[in-house]
Amino acid sequence: MTNPNTNSETSAWATNTARNTVRLRYWTLTWVLTMALANFGPPFLWRYEPWLTAGAIFVNLMIGFAMINANKRYLQGSDELQKKIQLEAMALSLGVGLVVGLSYSNLDVTSLITFDAEISHLVILMVLTYAAGIYAGHRRYR
Repeated sequence: MTNPNTNSETSAWATNTARNTVRLRYWTLTWVLTMALANFGPPFLWRYEPWLTAGAIFVNLMIGFAMINANKRYLQGSDELQKKIQLEAMALSLGVGLVVGLSYSNLDVTSLITFDAEISHLVILMVLTYAAGIYAGHRRYR
């Protein structure tokens, strides 16, 4: 015989997880859109007006903090295995970003590369590393 409280607890957990996932998706998408506005607004929409540019960057910063909070809530509501997978992927992404990013910067500073080391390259590397870490974690623990 099954415990009726277990089913309701599982259902509540699943509902909470779904809510946290939607919230995180919303804040992440909003942050990406405000990042695009802060980057492309000055040259294409308001001709580098300093107050509008500063305002767009400030809004992006505030949305970024909301996204961080949504990610924290998502992680707090995850089960232990999901937390472990996330932690391992985040550690991998941070480590690769730090080590490769500083080496990349040194290549630029010492003029061993003919182009500027851009932060966007590092962000792309970290996102891809994080995604690979999540994928590897799900494969390892399934």
